[in-house]
Amino acid sequence: MDRRATLARLVGRSRSGKSAKTVSSLDAISGLTPYTGPFGYEQAAHLLRRACFGASYQQIKEAVNDGLDVTMTKIMNFSPTDLPTPPVNYYFTDDVNTPIGETWVDKLYSGAIPGLRTSRERSLRAWTLNLMHTEGISIREKMVLFWHNHFPVADQPDTRVYYSYNQLLRLNALGNFKSLTKAMTIEPAMLRYLNGDDNTANSPNENYAREVLELFTIGKGPLAGPNDYTNYTEQDVVEMAKVFSGWRSRVVPNSPPDDQTIEAYFTLNRHNQTTKQLSHRFNDLQIPNMGDQEYAFLIDKIFEKDECAKFICRKLYRWFVYYEIPQQVEDEVIAPMAQILLDNNYEIKPALEALLNSEHFFDTLNVGPMIKNPIDFVISLFKTFDIDMTPANLFQHYTVFVQAYTRTSQMQMPYFDPPSVAGWKAYYQEPVFYRHWISSVTLPFRQNYTNRMLGAGLTVVDDNNNVLFAAKIDVLKFVALLDNPNTADALIDECVKILFPQPITPLQHSYLKGLLLPNGQADTVWSTQYGNYLSDPSNTAAATPVRNKLIALLRGMMYMPEYYLS
Repeated sequence: MDRRATLARLVGRSRSGKSAKTVSSLDAISGLTPYTGPFGYEQAAHLLRRACFGASYQQIKEAVNDGLDVTMTKIMNFSPTDLPTPPVNYYFTDDVNTPIGETWVDKLYSGAIPGLRTSRERSLRAWTLNLMHTEGISIREKMVLFWHNHFPVADQPDTRVYYSYNQLLRLNALGNFKSLTKAMTIEPAMLRYLNGDDNTANSPNENYAREVLELFTIGKGPLAGPNDYTNYTEQDVVEMAKVFSGWRSRVVPNSPPDDQTIEAYFTLNRHNQTTKQLSHRFNDLQIPNMGDQEYAFLIDKIFEKDECAKFICRKLYRWFVYYEIPQQVEDEVIAPMAQILLDNNYEIKPALEALLNSEHFFDTLNVGPMIKNPIDFVISLFKTFDIDMTPANLFQHYTVFVQAYTRTSQMQMPYFDPPSVAGWKAYYQEPVFYRHWISSVTLPFRQNYTNRMLGAGLTVVDDNNNVLFAAKIDVLKFVALLDNPNTADALIDECVKILFPQPITPLQHSYLKGLLLPNGQADTVWSTQYGNYLSDPSNTAAATPVRNKLIALLRGMMYMPEYYLS
């Protein structure tokens, strides 16, 4: 089902913007014109859901008070070089080079030590998910994940290579697309993943050359003839592979002796030093031998094609707005967004800010049609319910986020392990797109996760299985944050406002009320029980029925399709 069509029926919109009784596939009708409408709770929540990994109720209300301009500044303005403290060894005593509590990112790696690779991977994954949880009002971690999907790498045995790659994405989160592409071309993780290490003068490897054109910069375009994809040809792939030859990755010892750095280096005798002849798609350009600067020269030439701007703008659109890009959106959103990108020499920030600040982004038809990806689904719950993450020590903190990573992996979105060089299918494979996230395999894992967070939570236990810490939803704490939890209808309305992107129908409201007040209980039952609890919160007999009612309500809401949407 087209979620936009469902929303259109609810608001009575047609493709032309007029009311309609039947709609098949609807386009949001507004363009890239700056949004000047009201910036209330719905608009603030929509912006923070899409630009961040969700937000707490208080953060959304603060955004409303701040207004759109101030909120957008908070989201978009961060120091690129203000990098987080690196991940640490949080439990593995056999890492002889890295004591517990110290970082491993610059320490020796030995695959001969059983469990070392696993321990460092767990550390990196937990650290990464924790950054999403603690991001505040900022788009940086959402953009780091976007670039990870755009420039995927996987299958790295040395976790330090992943860290180097991840930091490159973080440094360039809202930076220059062209510069990032150049840096990624010789990033050790990419050299290893797409066989750059094996690309030599006598044996050119075409993997990176093909993907840099098809997936990273310009896209194929419609097939124009034999070996001609409109934007480039097979000849270009062959010749560009020669341009990229000669680069390799290595580990370099530093001072003190146990420290090491992952870096790329160039070897001239492994580089194809002939003149490379590109096709008519690149104006029959000839590239002479330029040594270690040849790859950068070629990237500049690729980015002279305006189609590069449209290509990345479409990917940003599918990441932040919706998967469907009909001609109207191409003309009124993608084209002007791409022009902003070109006018700013491929700086991402101005173009993305224009999109997130546009009439189109805040169009009702774009509020709620996106299925949350697994990482968003897992982390946004932490933020929505303001989960207590103050465990007693480092081990407990990391362990919780290792478990959170396991949930995202079960839902088929493991960070640092995308399924292919094209990234996750939800962002490119027609016609299913986001619906890839929900299947008979993944849906039970989503339901099990929300059930667990309403129950035992993600727990840290000792050797005797005693719970040392649990990250879980505290329903009594959650209800205390609401503005008007004293009556059943007001409580339900406010929970809907927090958990769902769009209002619900009267029939859905009635269903939820039946969960809160089963067996036809009167409205006064909730008011009385909640009042009794407030008068004596430490009284278990008073707290238990309130807690049970809230768990039943929230479990029902988190099973509804609306909870899966952003």
